[in-house]
Amino acid sequence: MPTFRKLSRVDAPPSRVFAWHGLPEALPTLIPPWERVIVLKAPKDLRIGTEVVLLNRIGPFRMRWVALHTEFADSGDNGGRFTDIQTSGPFAKWIHQHIVRPHPDGGTELEDVVTWELPFAPVSHWLAGRLVENRISRMFDFRHMATIKAIAALGAAT
Repeated sequence: MPTFRKLSRVDAPPSRVFAWHGLPEALPTLIPPWERVIVLKAPKDLRIGTEVVLLNRIGPFRMRWVALHTEFADSGDNGGRFTDIQTSGPFAKWIHQHIVRPHPDGGTELEDVVTWELPFAPVSHWLAGRLVENRISRMFDFRHMATIKAIAALGAAT
């Protein structure tokens, strides 16, 4: 299965970056404006068992995307991690790990790791794999920049 990885440095303590992901405004902030996504059920927190439901528009089609949080570890000052998996949606498999840890140069290292599989693989990968990889990369570029900006704004407000 293909795996996508995105790393960024955030100029804030890991505990702040991890806590921000649990705020109600975090998920809408992370949705790129070009993605036609509506949050039907926002996460109440990041803990195991929390469900997120999105409505995606892919061309003329609408598809519900349901994700379930299956791992949660709050490491206090050292950040933490949580994982969500798709229980229904456009992928045959989607496992998304969010990892927040101290960066060696100070601040936070934010890492997203997504393991995914398209329906009807391997034919679908041959037909659309590169397109999907590019879309995931673009989405996580946006998400990391949005996180950096939101954390910076949060720091400026305190």
